[in-house]
Amino acid sequence: MSIDRVFNVVFLCTGNSARSILAESAMNKLGQGRFRAFSAGSYPKGTINPIALRLLERIDYPTGGLRSKSWEEFSQPDAPVMDFVFTVCDDAAGETCPVWPGHPMTAHWGIEDPSHVQGSDIERERAFVTALNYLENRIRVFISLPIDKLETRTLTAKLREIGHAEGSTARRGDAA
Repeated sequence: MSIDRVFNVVFLCTGNSARSILAESAMNKLGQGRFRAFSAGSYPKGTINPIALRLLERIDYPTGGLRSKSWEEFSQPDAPVMDFVFTVCDDAAGETCPVWPGHPMTAHWGIEDPSHVQGSDIERERAFVTALNYLENRIRVFISLPIDKLETRTLTAKLREIGHAEGSTARRGDAA
């Protein structure tokens, strides 16, 4: 893979309303033009969680164009070809994904769903901040990898290792 081009990354979750949306925005900000991120869901809710959207806006992350959508959009002939596919929820990781044109590298980066947290507004927002922090940590490690210098097997192992970082819902034996 050449580092001179922009890499397409899609983050998948079931509802595409919180974690995958946070990851898409974070990658588009932190990737500094080297990566173009997307998100999608197997059963999209059709709306973005308002706490996620407020958090992204507050920290000046890109929100233009964010929407909850089906992962089927990315298996269409006119869809951008993905270089990397990351599942961020355990349910999506266990589902049969579409066939991705171009045979992208995949990994599971599961974290807890902040939208399931019950409690006060502060507790719920804290869950979204925590989820975003876990995603940002994974993204920073990923974008620091010498993608163009690593053999496919080594890069695959590193992508999966990133998925086991702090906050992971994955078990050590899990594969993407």
